[in-house]
Amino acid sequence: MIPSPPLVAMIHAVPAAHRIAEAAFAQEFPRATVWNVLDDRLLVDARAAGGLTDALRRRMLRLIGHVLDGGAQALLLTCSSYGEVVDTARTLWDVPVLKSDEAMFKAALAGPYRRVAVVASTPPAVPAALAQLEALVPEVRPDRPVDIVTALSEEAAAADDAETAARHLADALHAAGGADADAVLLAQYSLTPARDALAALVGVPVLDGAGAAARELRGLLAPDGTPAAPAPAVTP
Repeated sequence: MIPSPPLVAMIHAVPAAHRIAEAAFAQEFPRATVWNVLDDRLLVDARAAGGLTDALRRRMLRLIGHVLDGGAQALLLTCSSYGEVVDTARTLWDVPVLKSDEAMFKAALAGPYRRVAVVASTPPAVPAALAQLEALVPEVRPDRPVDIVTALSEEAAAADDAETAARHLADALHAAGGADADAVLLAQYSLTPARDALAALVGVPVLDGAGAAARELRGLLAPDGTPAAPAPAVTP
């Protein structure tokens, strides 16, 4: 039986993901106690190595083992670059372990959208998101086709505020032919602050990974919906 409040661990590679994911859980799953673990060398070392190495995979598995040995009932890995390690973790531990955007992609594919656009502000996020989304199509939506378009705006990464970032993302969507998409998916947690402004510009739903993950874990860990006061975050 899941203790109340449930303990949800999140492993981050950048501080911004920590703040964004924690805010999403405060809104969508306040009953959970959130445990944040940050290793801000994960992306730096992966880039220096030209991708994930066996040593980096083992390092992530050790972090996962650390939080699960510490009593976490579920884990969200907010770094999409290490998403493949989740597949290994699921064979080793019998608890919910989510990739950063997995819940968002499932929600989009389960919805009524015929054409979805994936937007990012860093080049590696585009193929990573596309591969995840396409891999889920046979599982979630085997009988309904979906058209996927991707857009990249590196200007959005350098924007000083959410509204400016949203304008850059909207411009990238138009340039990529994604202006007629039925929904837009944010490929990075760092873009979440621009979600509402972007939705206002494009006039369609904009989905973010952190909020979708919080809702999925709420459904898994607290399906009865029993209200509870928000619990404080735990940061080792």
